[in-house]
Amino acid sequence: MINTNVEQTILRNLLVNEQYTRKVLPFIKPEYFEGTYKSLYLEIGKYVAKYNRLPTLEAFKVQIDDTDWSEEFYNHAIEILPNLFLKDPVDDEWLLNTTEKWCQDRALYNAVMESISIIDGKHQSLTKNALPEILSKALGVSFDANIGHDYIENFSDRWEFYHRDEERIPFDLEMLNKITNGGLPNKTLNIILAGTGVGKSLAMCHMAASCLTTGYNVLYITMEMAEERIAERIDANLMDVPIDQLENLNKTMFSDKISKIKKTTTGKLIVKEYPTGSAHSGNFRALLNELKLKKNFQPSIIFIDYLNICASSRMKGMGGSINSYNYIKAIAEELRGLAVEFDVPLVSATQTTRSGYGNSDVGLEDTSESFGLPATADLMFAIVSTEELEQQGQVAVKQLKNRYNDVVTNKRFILGIDRSKMRLYDVANSQQTLIDDTPVFEKTEMNDRFKDFKL
Repeated sequence: MINTNVEQTILRNLLVNEQYTRKVLPFIKPEYFEGTYKSLYLEIGKYVAKYNRLPTLEAFKVQIDDTDWSEEFYNHAIEILPNLFLKDPVDDEWLLNTTEKWCQDRALYNAVMESISIIDGKHQSLTKNALPEILSKALGVSFDANIGHDYIENFSDRWEFYHRDEERIPFDLEMLNKITNGGLPNKTLNIILAGTGVGKSLAMCHMAASCLTTGYNVLYITMEMAEERIAERIDANLMDVPIDQLENLNKTMFSDKISKIKKTTTGKLIVKEYPTGSAHSGNFRALLNELKLKKNFQPSIIFIDYLNICASSRMKGMGGSINSYNYIKAIAEELRGLAVEFDVPLVSATQTTRSGYGNSDVGLEDTSESFGLPATADLMFAIVSTEELEQQGQVAVKQLKNRYNDVVTNKRFILGIDRSKMRLYDVANSQQTLIDDTPVFEKTEMNDRFKDFKL
């Protein structure tokens, strides 16, 4: 049940206490109210938004007269309106605390009611997997005391931020470290874009092997290949044995190589397989909690192979009113949320479109199924292979989005690739034929006209 006394107190102060109104109006949602009170709250919001001040009793009554409310709502509003404009003194701290608690209670009540509709199968788009997020959002309702960063007054905080050493997972590839300022920060979603067979899984297996040898705990989730196939690729990388020669190692030789790897690292690597299209962030969260409980294993970095064949924990599968844009964007948001929740970088991949498959200059528009994915990712780069590059044992890398550095600097570069041993490697500077960091203006005709001009 709604406490109408609290509702009336909140509405009264919204109408007569400007300082209170400006503090709480951004946090109070219309769905926290019911009936006439909800309608009145909406009208208060409209008036303040339009005139940037509180209404008088006469002005507010005129505004209500212009509404198309039901007779019951209108009569009730007119009845309580004089009461709502009484300026009763009230303790500001108590009022704020009471309003915040009321908002929390109402948010939780609404979340429970929405959860019931989902459980009963009456919700249009959400499934039962959305319940944890719905409830956690409701439990997280609060009045944020932070009202922004004062550019002049908070300069010291900003200086500390600039000089803070952010924890990152480094690559063993110089060019990738250059473009990311030293590696992947925690709480980020990082995406590799490539066509079928170009090297998405190879790149992720190489990175996973590199992280393991550096001493990091690695979780590799696969929905495209069996656990053993992923481990086989990492074996080829770490054992320096061509992948088609692994079966020729006898058990003693194989065991010796594993022992050598074990001596060189304190990290662990867990590979977990899920059926294609069946697992989502909720499953991954349960896995992470189970690994912590049963194996005392907490990953430093997570690889998911690959994003487009994950499921969404919030939305039902594509079809009906759900399109691929919203569905893939939802998956990306959920995976990034998982990275934030567990304080790790998360690396995944996506396919190019059919037109992007043979394109030697891949762009964000070549992202398969949803442009919502690059909108969510922190880092996104494409791996491109051409006949010429393949003959030289190389692939081209093109930055598409980069929140860690200037995306224009080292926008394109070359990496070596050894497909037999599932490895990427740096090439000599003389082979970096794609790098061109000349400022864009200097490539234009206008620059040619002005370059010899002197004041």
